[in-house]
Amino acid sequence: MNTKAICAACLFAALNICTLSARAESTAPAHTYTYGTHLDVRKVLSLSEDPQPACGVVNAHMTYLDSAGREQALDYRKLSDNCTNQN
Repeated sequence: MNTKAICAACLFAALNICTLSARAESTAPAHTYTYGTHLDVRKVLSLSEDPQPACGVVNAHMTYLDSAGREQALDYRKLSDNCTNQN
């Protein structure tokens, strides 16, 4: 009986984490970063990038709160996370 309660609590916690991640998806229109763009970032809500099997430049997306507490979104280009072990 105790094991079932623990499993149920773990499942509930996992579902809550998934729900919070889904809420972090931006509803604000995304701006595209260009060199020199002023960023007013108080808190990053989510980061994502296009999947790529090899090291290279990919499209990325950041959802964040600005200093006024408004949700903002930003599209930008970056090196893939697969590049971490390469020079």
